[in-house]
Amino acid sequence: MINKADYYYVLNLQDILDNGVMDENPRPKYKDGTPAHSKFITQVFETYDISKGEFPIPTLRNTATKTGIREMFWIYQKQSSKLVDAHELGVNWWNEWNIGDGTIGMRYGATVKTHDLLNKLLKTLKEDPFSRRHVINLLQQTDLEATDGLYPCAFETIWSVRKVNGIMYLDMTLNQRSNDYLMAGYINKIQYVGLQMMIANTLGYMPGKFCHLVQNLHIYDRHLDSAKILFNRTSLEVQPKLILNAEPGKDFYEYTIADFSVTGTEDIPKLPNDLEIAV
Repeated sequence: MINKADYYYVLNLQDILDNGVMDENPRPKYKDGTPAHSKFITQVFETYDISKGEFPIPTLRNTATKTGIREMFWIYQKQSSKLVDAHELGVNWWNEWNIGDGTIGMRYGATVKTHDLLNKLLKTLKEDPFSRRHVINLLQQTDLEATDGLYPCAFETIWSVRKVNGIMYLDMTLNQRSNDYLMAGYINKIQYVGLQMMIANTLGYMPGKFCHLVQNLHIYDRHLDSAKILFNRTSLEVQPKLILNAEPGKDFYEYTIADFSVTGTEDIPKLPNDLEIAV
């Protein structure tokens, strides 16, 4: 049976390659100064049921799962936009977005801290689990106007709790305005599953459904050849899983990468060439 993440990967790659449209006057550029055009589709939705062993980890190419989760520590535990804090966690892919002061601006973790978004979420999920108002939104206009910096791409999470046969399940939807499919597509998915698993475990809940909505899903023009390589690969007969090895009720701020393990990824290949970053 095909891995669900692979199914979506091939489906979306085909849609972009066959039906995608090219953008005009793009903001990003490659390091040589050339405008980074992309081919894109819109309103792409994926859904996984973590409680049934469905994880957004493809077997068509490797995913930097643990580095992605470390980024969650930077944003939601350290609540920082300082690059030195990211580097301490082993996250180095934000360097190109340094606004000149060693930060990525009033973005991501700085916004979480300024508005106390994570602690408020934990409080309401615990005290009023069936509320329909569990939302973290990182597009806070005052923050966006305070400094330069990249607007958050994965900008919103919406959370819901269901009680089924006495078990409390925590569902989460990730909303993303823009997604560079080959560079970050499945890193974004699995890192937010990691966040969902930590928050669920802290509250004594079980991780439930994870859904991901991307408004603009794109492949950069210099990545199209690599996309065709992926499209023609065959899925491996494995179902990779992310596992959280921690006692229920663990303080959210005490999780480390040692609490996580990933199975079924040993034979997943890399892409044959490095992809240029569009900044």
